[in-house]
Amino acid sequence: MVIVSDTSPVTSLIQIGQLELLNAIFGQVVIPTAVYEELCRVPGQQIVIDQQNWLFIDHAQDSKHVKTLEIDLDPGEAEAIVLALELKADYLVIDELKGRNKAEEIGLKIIGSLGVLLQAKQLGLIPAVKPLIDNLIQKAEFRVHPALYQQVLKIAGE
Repeated sequence: MVIVSDTSPVTSLIQIGQLELLNAIFGQVVIPTAVYEELCRVPGQQIVIDQQNWLFIDHAQDSKHVKTLEIDLDPGEAEAIVLALELKADYLVIDELKGRNKAEEIGLKIIGSLGVLLQAKQLGLIPAVKPLIDNLIQKAEFRVHPALYQQVLKIAGE
């Protein structure tokens, strides 16, 4: 399985102490160079990222496509989308709405941080999603529409 991740899911999961869920669910995860650079700008994150032997850094070859996407998206999102296309990724892990919409528009399968938490619960890796979503909101300043919050809890059976 090939998984490419954008910045937000990795940062969010680091901030709530759940980064290992990506590894437990997907095995190896690839992040583009631009995402790695964005992650390293947050104090303390580079050391966490560098310690993960399942997290790999790669770069998109089609820089022209990346530049085109950067008109509407940030560099990490743009490169993550192009890298996911190039690697024929099974999933792109991405949270931001603009990036999600663009990825879906060009045929990528996506999952976000909340989807990762749902999968983790379904696999028995975590007992509940609600406390982790609440932590995302409080610690990572993660924005969740109230209707989506309720929908995720309903899917999780909480």
